[in-house]
Amino acid sequence: MSVFPISLTNPIEHNAPLPEQADAVIIGGGIIGIASAYYLAKKGLKPVVLEKGRVAGEQSSRNWGWIRQMGRDLDELPIVMESTQLWKEMAKDLDTDIGLTQCGLTYFAQNQTQTEGYEDWLSKAREIGVDSVMLSAKEVDAKFPGMTRQYTGALHTPSDMRAEPWVTVPAIARAAVKMGAVIVEDCAARVLETSGGKVSGVVTEKGTIQTSEVIVAGGSWSTVFLRNEGINIPQLSVRATVVATNALPDVHQGGANGSDFAFRRRQDGGYTLAASGFHETFVGPDSFRHFMTYLPQLINQPFSRNYLPMSPKGYPDGWGTRRRWKGSDVSPFENMRMLDPKPNMRKVEEIRSTFQGLFPALGPVEVSAAWAGMIDAMPDIVPVVDRAPVQGLSICTGMCGHGFGIGPAFGRIMADMVTGDDIGHDLSRFRLSRFSDGSKLVMGPDL
Repeated sequence: MSVFPISLTNPIEHNAPLPEQADAVIIGGGIIGIASAYYLAKKGLKPVVLEKGRVAGEQSSRNWGWIRQMGRDLDELPIVMESTQLWKEMAKDLDTDIGLTQCGLTYFAQNQTQTEGYEDWLSKAREIGVDSVMLSAKEVDAKFPGMTRQYTGALHTPSDMRAEPWVTVPAIARAAVKMGAVIVEDCAARVLETSGGKVSGVVTEKGTIQTSEVIVAGGSWSTVFLRNEGINIPQLSVRATVVATNALPDVHQGGANGSDFAFRRRQDGGYTLAASGFHETFVGPDSFRHFMTYLPQLINQPFSRNYLPMSPKGYPDGWGTRRRWKGSDVSPFENMRMLDPKPNMRKVEEIRSTFQGLFPALGPVEVSAAWAGMIDAMPDIVPVVDRAPVQGLSICTGMCGHGFGIGPAFGRIMADMVTGDDIGHDLSRFRLSRFSDGSKLVMGPDL
């Protein structure tokens, strides 16, 4: 099998000297951080992105490549609907064909209970303006000819799209740099500098950069960085395994999700496959620390997680990962430049076999690559997007596997948050204080 396209063996593409100061410093070079830099640069500002490894080296390149409105939390839905439009506009600025395709995405319903769940979501989402529709069993058969499984119906969103993640995020990074952003790879942020309770700079492994605005968009690492700054976020990381097939005949140009599988057509003629709802949690100190906060999710979805006793050395919730350090110390981010978890090979074969059995007319389905990523998860399945208690510090993390599709809109939002412009959406659902103000957590949809 081929190696994953982005790794630490890739040459450093962004090796600019660390500037002495910046209008804003963004910690993390994934889709959220890069999109934030893109929109800040569009405003004529000079943001600096600090990436400890490579741009999009972690979950932002390892996801399914879905740009999905369907099934979203209703408070996320207006944001991802905006993102759908921003994707089309942004693609025109890029120097690369990212495979952006309006293909439609589909959720199969295997029984009446699931159908009713989709219909309930749709009855509320339709008021927001999404173009999702319910398909009958006959319409499902017509849209997916030759599929061996029968479904009672499906939720389908014609305007949903797909793109190639490992191509897309680096292309956005290049566009941001052309507009004036600075990206420094192999440069970990260590700690914040503050003065009078306000952000004044960021200490990195390559020196200190002065700034009055910082955005933490570090994905799975956000909770580690913020905890060292005295800010507690109950974020965990879960491993998700993904499979790429060889080029195959076209059975469907879009993507679909069943009870135990998901697939979508790729630009190269193959399919990206995954085991729907299969995530693995490496149990560590934070798993115990945040157990009670996650209890409602565990009760609501008792079989949505598989638990492994120990994470690889240096992972965010690893038993030996440092929780406290100073600006003069080597940080955990320098000890682990890129999360590159091994895929669950038993699940890889299961996914391949399921897809081949689903569409037998394809003939032999071969695995050309398999990989895994670490998804930053939250107890209520929605992110934290908010100003932090420290003036000048903003947080955008905990995307729960939804970050790629919604990334451009949250990047635009963070740029406006930093500059004090109109955010355009109600973000109260995503406030940091929901974990400490005594309010009851509202679970996102299990769709």
